[in-house]
Amino acid sequence: MTALHDLPAHELLTAYRQRTLSPVEVAQAVLSHMDRWEPHIRATYLLRPEAALAQARASEARWLRGEPQGLLDGVPVTIKDNIATAGDPTPLGTAAVELVPAAADAPPAARMRETGAVMVAKTTMPDYGMLSSGLSTFHPLSRNPWDVTKGPGGSSAGGGAAAAAGYGPLHIGTDIGGSLRLPASWCGIFSLKPSLGRIPIDPPYTGRAAGPMTRTVADAALMMQVLSQPDARDSMSLPAQSIAWGEFDQGAERLRGLRIGLLMEAGCGLPVDPEVKAAIEQAARLIERAGATVIPMQPFMTQAMLDGMDHFWRMRSHIDLQALPAERRDKVLPYIRTWADSAASMSGTEVFHASHQFHLTRVATVKACSAFDYVISPVAPNVAFKAELPSPTNDPLRPLEHIGFTVPFNMSEQPAASVNCGYTASGLPIGLQIAGARFDDLGVLQVSRAFELIRGAQHPWPQPPAT
Repeated sequence: MTALHDLPAHELLTAYRQRTLSPVEVAQAVLSHMDRWEPHIRATYLLRPEAALAQARASEARWLRGEPQGLLDGVPVTIKDNIATAGDPTPLGTAAVELVPAAADAPPAARMRETGAVMVAKTTMPDYGMLSSGLSTFHPLSRNPWDVTKGPGGSSAGGGAAAAAGYGPLHIGTDIGGSLRLPASWCGIFSLKPSLGRIPIDPPYTGRAAGPMTRTVADAALMMQVLSQPDARDSMSLPAQSIAWGEFDQGAERLRGLRIGLLMEAGCGLPVDPEVKAAIEQAARLIERAGATVIPMQPFMTQAMLDGMDHFWRMRSHIDLQALPAERRDKVLPYIRTWADSAASMSGTEVFHASHQFHLTRVATVKACSAFDYVISPVAPNVAFKAELPSPTNDPLRPLEHIGFTVPFNMSEQPAASVNCGYTASGLPIGLQIAGARFDDLGVLQVSRAFELIRGAQHPWPQPPAT
């Protein structure tokens, strides 16, 4: 029998409707499971069991009256630190931020609250979200449930760890260069970085997206019904659109006749690990056997593009850090200070040329993908790395060498998902990235679901270490 904390959202909702389960029972089971896991992986921020149980009791009363508040009433959810929740401070993963209560819920949190979801906790992130690890000067070090000596990835570090560990079915993270898909890949879960503006977010920023982090495509599709509702606070949000999110499951037949590009080299950054290469190539063979035409692609990113984006972000962060009082600036992770301050001597011309790489990346990505219905690739060239490291290179002057496959789809505004496609010999998960044309979020979910149906047997989810 599946443990309550492991039940997917759609099964929970069916059980609530049939009154075979209560939101209170489920919240208690999830909180108890978190209590066993949390000393080992430290994925949460603002874990307040009594507040979660109060929400669950209110949900239970609504279900007993036959009046659920919304689509996700009573379903446990976690929300990333940097998505504001009313009355709570938003530390952005760093000890340098003043802890001021947020005046209102940011759009993703507002949609969850409106639908009656039970917010069991917020989740951790590194300083300012500028690392692909769980290393933070504010939060305890987050770890990967598959191997607690490894990190969960980032910047949606706690969300990835929480989903893999079974902290309920639904989790929300954010992504500006891979921060949903990298932890999804390294924690063996599913995540969708939607088209820019598909899920409103506040504050909006070029390339920044919020998205679901779940164990299944089905639960991500359910979240999209709620998260994709419009919100005027996002100046880049897409117009309201009726999308048949419930039609995400078209079976493996969805792959038949598709023309799919296979990108095995990013064109920049770290080389692809042999075990990652083998897993992606096996995934491509499975997709081809299901009736798709899989065509190798040439790399379209360049090191100059990756370096330009890196240097522009360094200058942005340098300016932000210089605006802080010295005592607060000194609290920022030294790795990030070194990275940001390396931009101090950049000229205006150099900053312009760096910023232009965002546009060049966008143009190159759209052009390369236009010949295909979808593009598949590794999410990252490597698998989960040592938890204590800020990045795979551990070098503040080479900090983004692992995002060559993910960042182009932020800049092109295209939807891209991570779905588990295999494991290393030591049992670490490996993610397959599936990217589609701009606005084709539902298609990416459908292709991801089709791959779920044809991939090999999955390893059991990790369990808390014996105490």
